[in-house]
Amino acid sequence: MNAAITIVRTHRLLTLGTAWLATRVLMLWLLAHNATPLLGRGGVAREVWRLYHHWYGVLAHGAFPAHDHLWQYPPGAGAVLLSPALLPGLTYFQAFVALTLAADAAITLALAHAGTRTGRTLLGAVMWVAGLPLLLHVPLARYDVQVTAFAVISLLTLPRSTRAYGALAALGALVKVWPALVLLGTPRGRTTRSAWAWAAATGAVSLALFSALFANPLAFLRQQGGRGVQIESLGGTALALATHAGWPGKVRYQYGALEFTGPHVRTVAHVSLALTAVAFGLLLLWRLRARHWTPATPYDAALSAVLLFTVTSRVISPQYMIWLLGTAAVCLTSRHTVQRPAAALILVATALSVVAYPTLYAQVRACTWTGCGLMLARNGLLAAAAVLSFTRLWRSTATPPAKRTQAPRMSPDPRGAAPVVHV
Repeated sequence: MNAAITIVRTHRLLTLGTAWLATRVLMLWLLAHNATPLLGRGGVAREVWRLYHHWYGVLAHGAFPAHDHLWQYPPGAGAVLLSPALLPGLTYFQAFVALTLAADAAITLALAHAGTRTGRTLLGAVMWVAGLPLLLHVPLARYDVQVTAFAVISLLTLPRSTRAYGALAALGALVKVWPALVLLGTPRGRTTRSAWAWAAATGAVSLALFSALFANPLAFLRQQGGRGVQIESLGGTALALATHAGWPGKVRYQYGALEFTGPHVRTVAHVSLALTAVAFGLLLLWRLRARHWTPATPYDAALSAVLLFTVTSRVISPQYMIWLLGTAAVCLTSRHTVQRPAAALILVATALSVVAYPTLYAQVRACTWTGCGLMLARNGLLAAAAVLSFTRLWRSTATPPAKRTQAPRMSPDPRGAAPVVHV
């Protein structure tokens, strides 16, 4: 029996590895031929060889690009953008893509390893391997795969080491804030104290190191605060629909994204920030009211948190779907998860995202009915996933599952007396 199980497991892992290799080769091919109109006319790859490479030159001289309004990232992002220097035989673009694939492979291996343990499933690894190519070549030209690797591996180390869990979450947060959300689902008590203490210590030490090595490590805060309402956000969808009712706003490129300008845009931005605050309050209330934790609860809470903060954000770029795919994949490694319906909605929303960008981005930018319909469908799915995810998380932790009533089990007393009753 054990030999048969081992053979089946090995076959599944080989199939998974073959699928990863085939899909990643396809993604590389798409990246190499991305100049076609349906693939964005080269705009997807331009982010790396023009913007990232420019920042690399500034960072290499010991300073963050403080006066660049496009620099909106925590100091840890600088380390990721400098990392192509580790592969001196390649161009910056080639090295960046190679390291992105390495991070992708690390996520796949971590999910596959977790899926082979007792009480686990390979469904999470399957979702990641099959879900990431839905974004075509976009993941290879953004550093969000590297960020997601911190979050995914952090969550998967929790059962074995709260120290590694907290440290990896902190390092991810220093690269792109959101991985800090994976700490919200830790069981109360010693687990939370250990994980949060290690996260705080790692964050403080890392920030001190960046401050010692680079000038202006906190410059991103100034630029982040000036961001408006991006056309792909939930608020942006509302404004795009409003243009068909006579609203006179316009779309303009600013702060590294296409954003709306015009009357009431600031109000929409403030509403988005208020909704983010409400989401944070709901998550805190959940922690206070939760009474029952399963092995999957930290994973489920992480996905719910990332969904809520993504949906209420002023910006929902297509690469944000990478975060959701990775976090949902972690949930699916556990048989105890309650997030399978939310994960399914995320997969559909991911497929729609790539239709909106880069395939029909001109329609989205022009606020045509086609573009509005695409964004309404994608963001509607994400909003539904967020509500469903949080509702299922709340219900799963509100009360412990009812104890099964078992008939007394009889076994003979070893001394030959009356049987012993086990209840």
